[in-house]
Amino acid sequence: METDPTPIDYIAHTRETYSSLGYPPYRWAHNDDPPPWATLDKPLEEARLGLIASGGVYQRGQVAFTHRDDVTHREIPIGTDLAEVRVTHFAFDLEAARQDPNVVFPLDTLRSLVSEGVIRELAPTALTFMGGIYSQRRLSAELVPVLVDRILEMECDVVLLVPV
Repeated sequence: METDPTPIDYIAHTRETYSSLGYPPYRWAHNDDPPPWATLDKPLEEARLGLIASGGVYQRGQVAFTHRDDVTHREIPIGTDLAEVRVTHFAFDLEAARQDPNVVFPLDTLRSLVSEGVIRELAPTALTFMGGIYSQRRLSAELVPVLVDRILEMECDVVLLVPV
């Protein structure tokens, strides 16, 4: 598969996509506060890593995500065969992700890092959701608290966020 090296203007692309779906103009969330960085208090080789991906990833047999402000999430056991992984999303070309889900859900890479001893272990379940949620209020009030609670329940030391 040959890739096009032309840069993509994601802001313009997102605006066009939302407009084509009949949504009001997309309003980007803006935060003037610096992010609350935290340092890892142990080396990665001693850490449990959680995975959260916003690429609309789900497991065969689970209900696919919808396109309008879907603030649900899916939980995918970390041992799931990637042949069982599906991807749906309205805001990016799905071809590469459907051919190789690692593009938006790097499970094979993370498993390799565990086997190489770079990371101690992965949390037992990966969390996924549909990125491009229009309602920032619903995202922060409904989805984020659920994801945070699940990560805390799984006792993750560090979390890899895979955005699209």
